[in-house]
Amino acid sequence: MDVADVELPVVVIGAGPVGLAAAAHLLERGLDPLVLEAGDRVGAAVRDWGHVRLFSPWEYDVDAAALRLLEAQGWESPAADELPTGAELVESYLVPLAATPELAGRVRTGTRVLAVGRQGVDKTRTVGRQGRPYVVRTVRDGEVADVVARAVLDASGTWGRSNPLGAAGLPAIGEDRVGPWLAGPLPDVLGADRKRFAGRHSLVVGMGHSAATTLLALVRLREGEPGTEITWAIRGRSPARLYGGGDADGLPARGLLGSSLEAAVAGGAVTLVREFTLTSLTPPLDGSGRVTVAGAGRDGAAVCLRVDTVVRSTGFRPDLEMLREVRLDLDPGVEAPAALAPLIDPNSHSCGTVPPHGEALLAHPDEGFYVVGTKSYGRAPTFLLATGYEQVRSIAAALAGDTEAATRVQLALPGTGVCSTDLGDREAAEAASCGTGGVGFATGTEHGYSAEESPPAAGCCGAAPVAVTLSSASHGG
Repeated sequence: MDVADVELPVVVIGAGPVGLAAAAHLLERGLDPLVLEAGDRVGAAVRDWGHVRLFSPWEYDVDAAALRLLEAQGWESPAADELPTGAELVESYLVPLAATPELAGRVRTGTRVLAVGRQGVDKTRTVGRQGRPYVVRTVRDGEVADVVARAVLDASGTWGRSNPLGAAGLPAIGEDRVGPWLAGPLPDVLGADRKRFAGRHSLVVGMGHSAATTLLALVRLREGEPGTEITWAIRGRSPARLYGGGDADGLPARGLLGSSLEAAVAGGAVTLVREFTLTSLTPPLDGSGRVTVAGAGRDGAAVCLRVDTVVRSTGFRPDLEMLREVRLDLDPGVEAPAALAPLIDPNSHSCGTVPPHGEALLAHPDEGFYVVGTKSYGRAPTFLLATGYEQVRSIAAALAGDTEAATRVQLALPGTGVCSTDLGDREAAEAASCGTGGVGFATGTEHGYSAEESPPAAGCCGAAPVAVTLSSASHGG
């Protein structure tokens, strides 16, 4: 980096937990951070799932440099073993952090980043590229402006960019026409979105912890709302990976999430469709009523469902369009930094098996540019906040020229699983997992079409109504 550029700020994209932690570490290193947040408040993405309780306790949720800033203002940390909700994480931690005197003037909300490039050269230019500052193009209140930076940390996350419902990474046929029947990965089933799910038939697609969280919320809703039906569709042969390690899990709430879901499926509260490939979605002809979901299930058998809502818990993918003019070295499959990808590949790793990593594994061909936080994991779903905090600590050290500190990467993580649950207090959840309260169990696995419902269109499962029996077994085969 040219000496003249040292006075330029380091732009951090995103004012979530990892973005604000990055700013705190940069400040400690004598660097000038500028945080750009698309939302109108800090922690905008976390606020969207504020009703969900993390299964990692406060011990793992607060960054060390951020804590030092907060404690200087008299902030008192919550109990280390308490499990915060997303809303509590924002209001009790992120908001006061962004309001500290050191950060208050360095966080710009309502500022969306459109693109990042190198000043004066496009992506194809090699000669004279190194040492040039970055240009970060932004829009705020309709006004487009460029911010010049000495380095850029993209902590914008992946929230809001769900993977499609169809196979092969492509949307199902008709997916673009059924928006009103689709719900995001973590709807507030027991709160703001209750009316949408109560007494209705919901299909949850996906085998991550977002799916498990929503399914268990629906099971609780089902107790007091007659007629509430829950179907869970997964592409895999068995949900055993999601059921997880139970009592052996390093985070008890995370283990409880899986074991409670396993009990709900075994008891019949949730109907499980395994090896399901969703091929098409068809809205009702009159624009109201249920959407038709068609696909193939186990052994290729045709499956047709009529449901009120499809919950798209299919995971996320990073927004790479904004980075087209940056020279990136990304794994072609996971879409994470190439050196990091083998360590986080979801085919062989969970949160607890990912080794600590820092600047060396996150660097790209364009020096001074890093993708951090959940976005650094690309399509892998194994991220923990503590991992992101160690990433930005190492990068801040590297940008400040402290190679030894950047290389010294250390992190203790709890074993197995991923990262959030909405089981409420532990005692109630434990009772639910035993079938003694919190979760109601019932039997019945047949779903077809009632007499008053119109049949699916020809080409879906035929022109006549078809009753389909779906497996409710809790183990794959």
